[in-house]
Amino acid sequence: MTLEMILVLGLTVSAVILFATEKLPVDLTAMIIMSTMLLSGMITAEDAIGGFSNPATVTVGAMFVLSAGLFKTGAVNVIGTLLAKLGKISFWLVLIVMMLLVGGLSAFINNTAAVAIFLPVALAIAKDCKVGPGRLLMPLSFASMFGGVCTLVGTSTNILVSSIAERHGLQPIGMFEPTRLGLIFFGAGSLYLLLIGVRMIPNRVNGTERSQIFGSGEYQTEIVLAPEARSVGTVLSKSPLLQDLVIKGLDVVRDGKRLEEPADSLVLQAGDHLKVRCDLENFRKLKERRGIALRQQSGEAKSEEAVLVEAVVAPGSTLDGRSLQQARFRSRYGLQALAIRHRNSVKREKLEEVQLQAGDVLLFEVEQHHLEQLREDKTFVLVSQVELPVFRKSRMLTAVAIVTGVVVAAASGYIPIVAGAIIGCILMVMTRCITLDEAYGSINWQVIFLLAGVLTLGTALEKTGAARLLGGLMVETLGSLGPMALVSGIYLATSILTELMSNNATAALLAPIAIAAAESQGIDSRPLLMAITFAASASFMTPVGYQTNTLIYGPGQFRYADFLRVGTPLNIMFWLLATFLIPHYWPF
Repeated sequence: MTLEMILVLGLTVSAVILFATEKLPVDLTAMIIMSTMLLSGMITAEDAIGGFSNPATVTVGAMFVLSAGLFKTGAVNVIGTLLAKLGKISFWLVLIVMMLLVGGLSAFINNTAAVAIFLPVALAIAKDCKVGPGRLLMPLSFASMFGGVCTLVGTSTNILVSSIAERHGLQPIGMFEPTRLGLIFFGAGSLYLLLIGVRMIPNRVNGTERSQIFGSGEYQTEIVLAPEARSVGTVLSKSPLLQDLVIKGLDVVRDGKRLEEPADSLVLQAGDHLKVRCDLENFRKLKERRGIALRQQSGEAKSEEAVLVEAVVAPGSTLDGRSLQQARFRSRYGLQALAIRHRNSVKREKLEEVQLQAGDVLLFEVEQHHLEQLREDKTFVLVSQVELPVFRKSRMLTAVAIVTGVVVAAASGYIPIVAGAIIGCILMVMTRCITLDEAYGSINWQVIFLLAGVLTLGTALEKTGAARLLGGLMVETLGSLGPMALVSGIYLATSILTELMSNNATAALLAPIAIAAAESQGIDSRPLLMAITFAASASFMTPVGYQTNTLIYGPGQFRYADFLRVGTPLNIMFWLLATFLIPHYWPF
């Protein structure tokens, strides 16, 4: 083993640890690793920036724009309207239709975008059907992953593995090459959820007094009693606050000190600060009460057109891993959080200092005319039932035709997928389905920089011979059991790593090793690459293994164990299916 091999393997291990722990943002980690390899001389400057010009990186960026074009013209929301109508008929009917529609849509547009679009629709349907939101949101997320593995453009991982294969002189993955096995995964996964999985998801619905969107979800907020408040001068346990509203967790702070007196003897005074927990409906009632001031509100009152808005912190956004104070939330947006729900617990610290994570839910008040601006921001996903944005419905058919043209052109082999995607983006802007600013804003730059960085790590693994070394070790370990065992081992390794870190990073690291292992064994590398493709896009066991799971975590009132309980059998089932069917569809 050479010194270069030792260095690149050490960097690979460091990258895996940083990706898994997320001590640093994943895109920053990728750039640090790339810079370290460049400075050490393991890769050239051309190799370092080659990830940005790689067809996978460019294609993924273009697909973000095409997805945004479908949304901006209202094409996707037509499906949402249909689902809302079905929700009034039957929960099981809407569940089946939602999984089919979202899965089908995710085969052609970014599945994270699809889940973000249908998130508020699913929450509203859960309310109408009187079921816990989790029983719709987990199938929504999982179905988007089922659909994503059915085509080349379904997920960025598929495009990435195809690009790595092409760079090694192999045939790129065809547009519908994964479809046969993808449909089997889709069917098996859907049957599992409908027959077993949904019943394993806790039905967390508390009572009939539910918030418009989040049911039993609670927020932490702080209020101040003014002299005219009805509760002033009354005993806490019998105060109008507790008699009229469903609130709990009342801590009373007077002159900066928390009072320890029992609730049945503590007399409330003007100026008392009360830390309370309540759902959104009671929060609205609390906000409207005379003599009650929200401690988090700025001094200037909002107009009557202001609305309460709930927003989920998006994975990889500027709020993920930071507090509102660190992100300068108030100065950036002109807003102040009124309440916050952090995972399944209600934080008692000052809201500005709570360390936020993707999936946390913020509540704030915003003027109606600022809603569209907030929707455009990638920091969070609005999930409140506020009025829908104005769509360019006259361009709807044009947007659908453009995306269809890109898919058909790539599937027929008439032009490469990267060329078709770029032309599609240009047509989206030229036909005014989307503006140029909206096109730039739709791209998830974290994914772009992550892809560019991990592709250079893959290049270093190949150039130093480390990929061949690891591939040889894999063959020594599993090769004696036959190529099917190699496929099974690759799938399992990819699946486990994907639960711990980015699916794109996992695919970029393992694809070169799989190709080297196939060469050592003297077999076709296609089955091993397909194992990586499917396993990296099927992450069901944790809320952090895939972005769609993270997005539904807070609104669905999930606990970490919910994903383990429902997702583990699904991961095992897909692993077994892949072990036996991949060699059948892609012979060695």
